[in-house]
Amino acid sequence: MLVSVFLALFLPCAGMSAVFLVYICLLWYAASTNGGAANGGELQSSSFPPGKGTQGKGLSPSDLDKLPKVTGKELGMGSAECCAVCLDEIAGDEPARLIPGCNHGFHLQCADTWLSKHSVCPVCRAKLSPELFDPPESNPC
Repeated sequence: MLVSVFLALFLPCAGMSAVFLVYICLLWYAASTNGGAANGGELQSSSFPPGKGTQGKGLSPSDLDKLPKVTGKELGMGSAECCAVCLDEIAGDEPARLIPGCNHGFHLQCADTWLSKHSVCPVCRAKLSPELFDPPESNPC
């Protein structure tokens, strides 16, 4: 009788402990393969298609200074533009940043914050290539 009571209590506890250990191992494996918990909980590229993720680092402050700065009224053709980073309207007198290539515009602070962490456009995910920062010199001939 004592043995059956012991087995009745021990087997369910041992089974639950085994399930818990498998769960912890799976969580650890998932976090280490896609950068989840290892990078402060931020997923790097698992939510983006391959090749379009934010695998690279953001832009340096010197690269950010090379991007064009405009005002809000230079962004839109008479209509109010909306910043895709903060989802707020860009007023006509506010400083804004224009992404070369795709010509998407954002608040200056929003764009600089985003681009310092990611080297892609927040709207279309177009990669900002090095040619945008170091344009080829014109041919003197």
